[in-house]
Amino acid sequence: MNKLAHWDANPVKSFAAFVASPEFALTSSRQRDLVPKPVSPESAAIYRFMFGKFAAWMLEERLKISTVTARDLHRFVQLAHDGHRDLNSKIAYRYLRLLERCYEYLERSPNPARDAIVGIDRAQITRDAPMTALNADELQRFLAALPGQPADDEGKASGWKRRRDRAMQVTMALAGLRVAEAIGLLVDEIGRQRDVEGGLTLNITPEHKHPTSYEHTTTLPKEGVAELTAWLDERTELKIPGALVFPANLEGEPLHKATVYRQVKATFERAGLAVPRAGGRTLRNTFASQQLRQGTPQSELSTTLGLALERSAEAYKYAKVNEETSDAEPGPTAKDA
Repeated sequence: MNKLAHWDANPVKSFAAFVASPEFALTSSRQRDLVPKPVSPESAAIYRFMFGKFAAWMLEERLKISTVTARDLHRFVQLAHDGHRDLNSKIAYRYLRLLERCYEYLERSPNPARDAIVGIDRAQITRDAPMTALNADELQRFLAALPGQPADDEGKASGWKRRRDRAMQVTMALAGLRVAEAIGLLVDEIGRQRDVEGGLTLNITPEHKHPTSYEHTTTLPKEGVAELTAWLDERTELKIPGALVFPANLEGEPLHKATVYRQVKATFERAGLAVPRAGGRTLRNTFASQQLRQGTPQSELSTTLGLALERSAEAYKYAKVNEETSDAEPGPTAKDA
């Protein structure tokens, strides 16, 4: 069986072997060493995550590595991620360049990814949209608009999902969890003892959560602990099986990302917050931006967020944050950090 047939049969496994090999380094346009150096484990994890999304898309489209065309690749980068990806965006180019390297290794001619790149005007490649973060006032408005307010008269049988959503969104906003990390959060990953400031540690393991996340520990501050512990008590009373902190149903099955997105977006709408991305990513951006403004070193933030590379945390310095409208004393700026 030739290489292309192997990739058709098991693309994810084949790519994982390729990205860890010297051959992958040889396909880099930046490779200048006589003896190619394999990519770092951190970079390999990111590449595997990217290719995994492409492999899942191929499966949905009933395509194979050997049958994908340049037109197919244009559809992938434009539609597969958020439904309206600009063909001239940086992320589109990165995906096509990665796939070009795969097809170069597989010696497929013509190279469909290279042909697809021809359709991109590299001089017009748009900047990735700046990440958005809430300021302190906006964050308080978001928290005030959470579902499942304690004053609700609903009983546990009818209102438990809203109280689950409330606790989950508090945890995401105040502890900086990715959506996948919140969905996959396990009961035994929550610390049993509060720290000196009243917070609870969350020991996040990447398994079944996010492919590019690394094991890390973050802290839910005391402002959010009451919400989480109240939900955990209710979860116990409901006798929900399994280990997921925020299950989808009373059978303990996992939530879907789309469900979490809709619920978070609804909270943004109730709060009257018009942001470009009204989802969990903005909550995580807010956490990271505030940490930097409060003087948290970039290296420490990288560890807290479970990032593969320290330099990845630098992007949060440039998150778009509106000026605060309250009279509160402003904290240190990203520059100060």
